[in-house]
Amino acid sequence: MTSPAATPASPGLSVRTTEIDDDDPLLTMLPADDAVTWLRRDEGLVGWGVAAQIRPRGITRFSDADKWWTETVARADIRDDVSEPGSGLVCFGSFAFADDPGESVLTVPRVVVGRRGGRTWLTVVDGASYAAPRGAAEAPEDVVFSDGAMDGEHWMAVVAEAVGRITAGALGKVVLARDLVATAAGKIDVRWPLNRLATSYPMCWTFHVDGLFGATPEMLVRRERGLVTSRVLAGTIRRTGDDERDLAQAATLARSSKDHEEHEYAVRSVADALEPHCSSMIVPETPFVLHLPNVMHLASDVAGVVHDASTVSSLQLAASLHPSAAVGGTPTTEAVALIAEIEGMDRGRYAGPVGWMDTSGDGEWGIALRSAEIADNTVRLFAGCGIVADSDPEAELAESQAKLVPVRDSLGAD
Repeated sequence: MTSPAATPASPGLSVRTTEIDDDDPLLTMLPADDAVTWLRRDEGLVGWGVAAQIRPRGITRFSDADKWWTETVARADIRDDVSEPGSGLVCFGSFAFADDPGESVLTVPRVVVGRRGGRTWLTVVDGASYAAPRGAAEAPEDVVFSDGAMDGEHWMAVVAEAVGRITAGALGKVVLARDLVATAAGKIDVRWPLNRLATSYPMCWTFHVDGLFGATPEMLVRRERGLVTSRVLAGTIRRTGDDERDLAQAATLARSSKDHEEHEYAVRSVADALEPHCSSMIVPETPFVLHLPNVMHLASDVAGVVHDASTVSSLQLAASLHPSAAVGGTPTTEAVALIAEIEGMDRGRYAGPVGWMDTSGDGEWGIALRSAEIADNTVRLFAGCGIVADSDPEAELAESQAKLVPVRDSLGAD
């Protein structure tokens, strides 16, 4: 098994957090390089630079990262004058969907700016400078889209194959993804799509970690001062742009037996994974309809009181939840095996946990959905759909196209 790659051990990081008087939008503070982002409605965290980093691989990627973080925190000299979730020393992470192949990353920025409830703070590591070269991001030029691993016709055939397996009783649900490749004339500045996503999808969590960016509507797990929550999304319908028709669409989604079946699988998988760590839990019996600019989802918020917060971090909770039925399927083992057999592409960190964690183990980990990987002048976009016995391949293709809209539109000009 490949050992995780990490920055060399140091005597310990020197960390200082102070409150600052700065109400500029957080995304305007980012430089073009080494930026990390976790934002919703201009609250959250942005950072840049690399003070320490580990790149774990394989089945032990979560435990290797968690152990490294614990050791990094233990060696650090931390002075935190703010004492908010996300102040003090924090790390940002993004993890591969599959045990193999795939590289994950957990990084400690040299500078972090946080905002919560009207308070803004600055964290610097080892005396790093807050004054980063920022400048304005420019729109990508001459963006051309092309098929990824397979075109729509081939992908619909894969969906039909999955429906056949489900109908035969091999499993209850599988989530199949597809990709789309965007190529620009020159290097793409990730701050451009980040700004557009944050503006267009304020109800989502806009993120960027090591080239993976997006605006996810799905919170895998948040742990804060003993409370744990998870937002589960499964069951989707595309918006039409007409308010009256969209209300009718929402009603259709709320009554859909196919979508309720898909949603029930996802909620149960999350509740079962969190239950061993909670002294009490609230699991909604009926989902609500979450309205986003491009789609509507059936959504449920699962909540609980954690009894083992001193020994189990938010990252460990995320590991216990991954892959949920919302991104893998049910039963998990059979679904993940079918994905590897027929999906025809490497997901990389798409649909894996992405987020941040502080020294107490509190943090927020979303699922890397509505996301893409950026490298120089190329962006690889992803979208997935939950397949059950009643799934129709053409409808699933249309749903996947709707889910590609946020990142696709973010690469365009204003």
